[in-house]
Amino acid sequence: MPRTLPLVDQNQAAAAPPPFERIGIVGLGLMGGSVAMACRRRWPAALVIGVDANGPLEQATVRHAIDVGADDLGMLRDADLVVLAAPVRENILVLDQLPQFIRGSAVVTDVGSTKRATLDTARHLPARLAFIGGHPLAGAARSGIAFASPDIFQGRPWFLTPLAGVPEPLARLSGWVEALGAVPHVIDAAAHDLLVAYVSHLPQLAASALMRVVGDAVGADGLRFAGQGLADTTRLATSAGSVWADICRSNADELGGALDRLIVELQRTRDGLARQDVVAELFGSAAAWRGQVRSGSDEP
Repeated sequence: MPRTLPLVDQNQAAAAPPPFERIGIVGLGLMGGSVAMACRRRWPAALVIGVDANGPLEQATVRHAIDVGADDLGMLRDADLVVLAAPVRENILVLDQLPQFIRGSAVVTDVGSTKRATLDTARHLPARLAFIGGHPLAGAARSGIAFASPDIFQGRPWFLTPLAGVPEPLARLSGWVEALGAVPHVIDAAAHDLLVAYVSHLPQLAASALMRVVGDAVGADGLRFAGQGLADTTRLATSAGSVWADICRSNADELGGALDRLIVELQRTRDGLARQDVVAELFGSAAAWRGQVRSGSDEP
């Protein structure tokens, strides 16, 4: 299970020198843009470097999320922290290229929702690039830098999945995460992917599938009569499919097992619709577990 690292007082974190002075962020969507904005607010003297296509770079500049930016990984040559905030497979492609662009030592992390495939690639990085996988459990149902905010990490868990032999970089990155307002947890990559398959990925697919079934069955006219229950249950159905395609592909084994269990439960409910004991047991168990759920931001 995750292990919580000690929290650092936020006022002390703001007054202390930044753990990283040149922060490069590859991908300026919801998560990358939020990381950039949080860094600029926490450490005004630090240099925040953005790498993305011209459109997101222009938006990031308008929102004062970055200090400098370009569509060239060469912008990262002097970075001492690199945050990969593109979709999972793009992050993996960038990892292969980083050694030829970064001149010195740096800590490299990501904010991807799955970890095993990324860490497998990171094992081939040179020793001067210390990789520590990262996954903030924060976000919003809508993607893009237009919805980015420096506040989305406040009080939220932030998983860290380090490779072996990086205690000093891990300590630095943990302090950085804490200073952004999040709560770092160190966890094994395999355990991480199993956990998020159930607490994040399965709810997303279930909400999307439910919305599709209802929409296909009743159409736009029928949806005019939908109540708050459907709206609440399917809130995640507006999430970007382009982001989730990578997540599903890179965690297909664990997510497939989670879907199998859901299908079994739905079939059991289908077979027992006329049985009071089956329906009562489902609702009772669900209500008990729902009481253990901590509310928070949507996250991919």
